[in-house]
Amino acid sequence: MSISHAPPDSQEPDISDISQQVNSPGDAVGSDATPDATATGLEPIVPASSRRTRVPRWLRRTTGPVLLLILWQLLSATGVLTPDALASPGRIAQVAGDLIADGSLASAMTTSLQRVAGGLLLGTVIGTGLALVSGLFRVGEDIVDAPVQMLRTVPFVGLIPLFIIWFGIGEAPKIAIITLGVTFPLYLNVYAGIRGVDSQLIEAGESLGLSRWGLVRHVILPGALPGAMTGLRYSLGIAWLALVFAEQVNADSGIGFLMVQARDFLRTDVIVVCLIVYAFLGLLADFIVRTLERLLLQWRPTFTGR
Repeated sequence: MSISHAPPDSQEPDISDISQQVNSPGDAVGSDATPDATATGLEPIVPASSRRTRVPRWLRRTTGPVLLLILWQLLSATGVLTPDALASPGRIAQVAGDLIADGSLASAMTTSLQRVAGGLLLGTVIGTGLALVSGLFRVGEDIVDAPVQMLRTVPFVGLIPLFIIWFGIGEAPKIAIITLGVTFPLYLNVYAGIRGVDSQLIEAGESLGLSRWGLVRHVILPGALPGAMTGLRYSLGIAWLALVFAEQVNADSGIGFLMVQARDFLRTDVIVVCLIVYAFLGLLADFIVRTLERLLLQWRPTFTGR
C-alpha cells in the first residue's frame, strides 16, 4: 500500500517530463539542433557592455556646452555678470559677426595659422629627427638626450627676450617660440615609442633575415607610431599656447594682436571671441590628428569605452 501526501485536487508532476526538460540541453550538445529559447521559456542574457543608449552620442557631447551657454546668458541677463567683467553670449555673437563682416577676423586667423604651420613643421622635423638619433643609436642617446633634457626644463616663454635679441621683432622669433614648444613633446613621445618596442619583435625580425634598415622600417617605426601620434597631439596644444605668447609680443597682426588691442580698450567681447577662435582651431587640429591616427593605426586593437 502506498501513501500519498499530495492534496486530493493537486496534480503530481510527471517524473519523465522533468527528466526530459533537465536532460534536453545536454542531449542537444554535439547535435545540429539548437534549443528554442521561446519554447523553453528562457530569455537570452544580453551583456551590459553591449547595450546602447538611444540618445545619440553627438547630443550627449553637446549637452554640457549648451547648458553652460544657457547659464552664462542667465547670469548676464540678471546682472550677476556685468558687461565690463564678461560680455553676454548674445553680445559676443554680434561682435563675432561684425569681425567676420569686415574681414579682420579672417585675416587674423590666416596669419596665425601660417605661424602655427611653420613652427609645427620645423618642430616636427627637429623633434622627430633628434628622437630617431637618440632612440636608434646608443651613441646618439649619449650625445643628444642630455642636452635635450636640459633645454626641456627651461620655460620657452622665458626665452622670448632672447629670441627678440637674436631674430629681431619680425616673424622669426614668433615661429622660433612655436618651434621650441613643439619640439620637446614630440622628442619625448617618439623616443619613448622607439624604446618601447618589444624586443621579441626585434628578435623575430632578425630571425626572418631583416636588415637593420628593414627592422627600422617594418618593426621599430610602426611600433613607435602610436607614441608619435600622441606626441603630435600634445605638440599641437602647446603650439597654440606658444602662439598666444608670441603674438602678444611686438605683433601687428594675428589673433593675439586683436586680443592686445581689445585689452587696451577693455573690450571683453573681442577677447572672448579671440579665445573661442583659439579653442575652435585647436579642436579642429586635434580632430585632424585623431582622424589621421585612426587611419594609420587600424592594426592596433584598442578599448573605445563602454
